[in-house]
Amino acid sequence: MNYKFLTLILVLAGFVSLEAQSILNAKSPQELRKMREENLKVNAKGDTVKSEAKPLEYGYINEDDVLWSKVTWEVIDLNERINQPYYNSSDGLVYQTLSLFDALKKGIESGEITEVYDDEYFQYKITKDEAINALSRTDTTDWYWEQADAGEDMSQVADQGIDAYAIESDKIKMVKVKGLWYIDRRMSEMRYRIIGLSMMGPDAQTIGRGFEGADDYVDLFWVFYPDARKVLHKYTVYNPQNSASKITYDDMLNARRFNAILYKSSDVMGNTSIEDYLPRDAKAQLEESHRIKGNILERENDMWNY
Repeated sequence: MNYKFLTLILVLAGFVSLEAQSILNAKSPQELRKMREENLKVNAKGDTVKSEAKPLEYGYINEDDVLWSKVTWEVIDLNERINQPYYNSSDGLVYQTLSLFDALKKGIESGEITEVYDDEYFQYKITKDEAINALSRTDTTDWYWEQADAGEDMSQVADQGIDAYAIESDKIKMVKVKGLWYIDRRMSEMRYRIIGLSMMGPDAQTIGRGFEGADDYVDLFWVFYPDARKVLHKYTVYNPQNSASKITYDDMLNARRFNAILYKSSDVMGNTSIEDYLPRDAKAQLEESHRIKGNILERENDMWNY
């Protein structure tokens, strides 16, 4: 039997991935990581080929075809078991996954993601350096200044007198998702489109200072989602049942494969947070979140009632 021909058939049928071929044929871990970094894979013939995945393009939507729409803000709790795949990172050897935060951060650092903002309405754009610098801070210790005041040459031991604090993936516990529910007249169905993502973690400027509220979560940055799709399509989501799974972050998010709590939506009062009109009542806030979600989903059914 011609095993190369059989492998080619399986690859075309989707049963064997090109990435699996790469790890099985790699001569060294360094070679494998370099191939992945350069989007190189090994095909069924054993040849190295360029393979850059692209997300499925959104179709053009004419504004006149939108019969109804509603903007919603939701928060994804990464502590929930169903949401933990967004939290996983690997060593990039046997299988390559990054957490959602690390994928976005890497995209910002490389310049592939440029639409980064410090507000949920995408009015105040920030630079790459501003976004990355907001994720860490350094603090000069008292020991350093004491030694410097004593006349010691600190140029050789400067690192010993600097405390570095950085926000890593393990400190990201929540993700905000801003999206638009709308009814497409041509398709005669309800659809959902993500507008933006925000990673939530502690403020880097308060870490290690002992301030009250230092553990509170803040919006670290907002990413305009269409600009991040290409980067998020590069990284697969960890699947505990199958490490060869090829579901990407872009696939997962667009399919709404997460559990989230709605905390704000567009209404007659503007964009009102549920907490604003139902303060200090967590149960009522949760019930209101479910009520709004239910109304959105029922809207499509109401189209067919006369």
